[in-house]
Amino acid sequence: MKIFDVSFTGEFIVKASGDQPEKVNSLTLSNLDLLSGRFPVTYFYFYPKQPNVSFQTIFKSLQASLSETLNYFHPFAGQIVTNEASQEEPIIICNNNGALLLEARASVDLKSLDFHNLDALLQSKLVRVNPDFSLQIQATEFECGGLAMTFTFDHALGDASSFGKFLTLWSEISRNQPLSFVPDHRRNLLRARSPPRYDPHLDKTFIKCSEEDIKNIPMPKTLIKRLYHIDASSIDMLQVLATVNRESRTKIEAFSAYVWKKMVDSIESGHKTCKMGWLVDGRGRLETVTSSYIGNVLSVAVGEATIENLKQNHVSEIANIVHKSITEVTNDTHFTDLIDWIESHRPGLMLARMVLGQEGPALVLSSGRRFPVAELDFGFGAPFLGTVCSTVEKIGVGYLNQRPSACNDGSWSVSAIVWPELAEAFESDSVFQPMSAKHLQRQT
Repeated sequence: MKIFDVSFTGEFIVKASGDQPEKVNSLTLSNLDLLSGRFPVTYFYFYPKQPNVSFQTIFKSLQASLSETLNYFHPFAGQIVTNEASQEEPIIICNNNGALLLEARASVDLKSLDFHNLDALLQSKLVRVNPDFSLQIQATEFECGGLAMTFTFDHALGDASSFGKFLTLWSEISRNQPLSFVPDHRRNLLRARSPPRYDPHLDKTFIKCSEEDIKNIPMPKTLIKRLYHIDASSIDMLQVLATVNRESRTKIEAFSAYVWKKMVDSIESGHKTCKMGWLVDGRGRLETVTSSYIGNVLSVAVGEATIENLKQNHVSEIANIVHKSITEVTNDTHFTDLIDWIESHRPGLMLARMVLGQEGPALVLSSGRRFPVAELDFGFGAPFLGTVCSTVEKIGVGYLNQRPSACNDGSWSVSAIVWPELAEAFESDSVFQPMSAKHLQRQT
């Protein structure tokens, strides 16, 4: 696909519409926020043309509903700056600086897009990043009358669960629906114990770092960004393969085992082991936070296996390693220890060692099975595709992000930031299908 032209027709700063407190509040990041890496996260949503509704009408409606939504998400309209008390840690100033809303027009039809090549979509200016705003939204109209919406968040604002909550509330306000939850911004709920104490094993998984370390992550290979469709039948097949002796494995565990085995085909000789990681949400595990908590509550489960074992073992045996690795961190004790580990290493930012590229070949999987996709209707219909990617240039691991398909038939869309050999390995059979218009034809 050639890079298409996007012209910007409007740029608006949208502020919260409600009364603002006289005193500007600052929000100190929680310990788990310091583990986010400050990577920008972008969610892509594509919508078909709606009859009898103009793009201008849609855009004005989005402006008004965003302004109202920010009344419930003051940090998202704030600025992230260096904390004067600790030069190594950022802080959120809730000053109603506003969110940046961009209006744009693309020179092509939606059906001509190469949905597989996320690099091309990023390079075609569907996403523009302005460091003065921690939340940026771009609405792009296409020649056919359809539109793309991209939402870019600074990871210090929160994690996928937080961003999903924001988008859900915005869509409810857009459609004049009752609000399904009230966001909880109390980041002091994630306080460390006094004195802090933790399992020393955490030293092997996490490391203190600086923004400079993150910006200069070593890149032995160029990473490419791709989008795949996974049929429901393939997911079910993998789950059957991963289940032995009536020990059932989740769809994500089964898929992970398959992916890990595939990784072996893309790793250069000389490596004896490789690692896989899984982002784990602490909501429902940490006793101090609820599902409405806004902020980062993520840890990373890490599994390691020898190349030899991954080659020889059955998918079910690899799924056992996956299950054991994830189970070790899905509990209150792990998250409480992690909060204390970070407290013991402050001030500064923290990151999983594998994400800094210090652990050899590694791949991290994020599951977004609860993330809103088909539900994200802003009053002009449901999307035919919703996925996630990042404009980040340097990262020390491969990433896979799983989302349910917008058609709600059990299939998935999986976005990938991977080295070219791994993409080739994925595409060598029928499980990973390069995303194309034919996978989306029921909605386009």
